[in-house]
Amino acid sequence: MVRLNDIAAAQLTILGKVRRTPLVDSPTVSELTRAEVRLKLENLQFTGSFKERGACNRLELMPAEERARGVVTASAGNHAQAVARHGARLGVSVTVVMPEATPLVKVTATRRFGAQVILSGANYDEAASLAAKLSAERNAVYLHPFDDPWVIAGQGTVGLEILADAPELDAIVVPVGGGGLIAGVACAVKESNPNVRVLGVEARRFPSMKYALESVLPPALPGGKTIADGIAVRRVGELTRELTKQYVDEIALVDEAEIAQAVLLLLEREKTVVEGAGAVGVAALLHHRFADLEGKRVAVVLSGGNIDVNLISRIIEHGLVQTGRLARFVVTVPDVSGVLAALTRVVADSRANILEINHDRAFSGAELGETLIELVLETHGFEHIADVSDRLRVSGYRFERK
Repeated sequence: MVRLNDIAAAQLTILGKVRRTPLVDSPTVSELTRAEVRLKLENLQFTGSFKERGACNRLELMPAEERARGVVTASAGNHAQAVARHGARLGVSVTVVMPEATPLVKVTATRRFGAQVILSGANYDEAASLAAKLSAERNAVYLHPFDDPWVIAGQGTVGLEILADAPELDAIVVPVGGGGLIAGVACAVKESNPNVRVLGVEARRFPSMKYALESVLPPALPGGKTIADGIAVRRVGELTRELTKQYVDEIALVDEAEIAQAVLLLLEREKTVVEGAGAVGVAALLHHRFADLEGKRVAVVLSGGNIDVNLISRIIEHGLVQTGRLARFVVTVPDVSGVLAALTRVVADSRANILEINHDRAFSGAELGETLIELVLETHGFEHIADVSDRLRVSGYRFERK
C-alpha cells in the first residue's frame, strides 16, 4: 500500500522535472455553485496532464537494468505522452499501445517524444492486453498507467501541493478513471488532514470505480463512447480500488452533456482549455452531485487539457445551441424572385446575424412553386430567438425551428 511518506518521497524525486501547477480562485464557478472554488491547473503540465507526475517518479526510481530493457505501456493518451517524454529524457526506449480511436493530438504528441506508438483495440482495456503481451515477448518492463505504487505516489503529489497552497480546504474534487490520481490524492490528503473530504467523479458511461467499490471483485464494464476519453476505463486497479475504498468519501457520476457544458464554461469564462476527463469535477459541482458544499472551500483538480480541436468545435456549437446563441430556422417561401431578399431583411431587422443559408428547391419535399430556405442564425439568447420567430410570423412566413 502507498503511504504519505511514499508521496513525500515522490515529491522530492520529481522536483524540478515536473511543473508545480497553480491553484487559482474561480469566481465564475464559485458564483454558480455558491461555494468557494479553486482550480488545480494540471492541464498546464508540459504534456498537458497530471500523468507526468507518476510517470516521472516511476521512471526515475527504475533500476538501470530495467531501463536498459525498455518499457511498454498502454494509454488513452495522457499517460503515453508522460512516459514518452520522461523516457526520452532518461534514455529509455518506450513503446505505447493506444486505442484506435485515440484523439490525433495525443497520438502525434506521443510520437513527437520519440516513442513507438501502436494503435490497437477499441478501448483502453484492449490496448492494455496487447501491451502486456508485447512486454512479455520483448522482456521489457510493463509500466502500468495507474495500478502501480510508484505511479500512485507520484500522482499523490497533486494532493500535497493543494494542501500546501490551501490548508483550510473543506473538500477536494478529483476525476476518476483507473484510480491512480484519486488514490494518490486521497492518501496524501487524508493522512495529512482527515477532515478534508475527498470526492471522486466518473463519467456515467464508465462508472468503473463506483461499481468496483460496491462489489467483491472489480467488474469489467461493457463501456461506451464518452468525451471524457481520459477516464474511459472498464476495470480499475486492485491497488487503486483498495486505496479509494479506504480514503475516498464519495464517488459521483456526470453525464456527457454536463461534461460538455463544463468544458465550454472553462473555455469561455475561465479562459482555460480542459479535456472532458479534466472537466468532470467542475461538471459535478455545477450540477450539485455532492451535498453540503455550499459555502465551503473546495478545490477541483483539472486533470488534463489534451482535447482534440474538432471536439472543441462540436462542444462549442452544441453549447451555443443549448444557451440560445445559435438557432436554425427552416422557412417555406414562394419560389419567386426577390423572396430571399425580403426574408433576409426581416432577419436583419431583428438584429440576428446570418451564419449560414441554404436555398433548397429539389430535395426539400416542398410543393411545386415553393422552396425551403434554411437559416442558421447567431442570436443573443432565447428571448432574441422568440423575437425573430414573432417577426417571421407577423410577416406571414411559415417556418419551423430545428
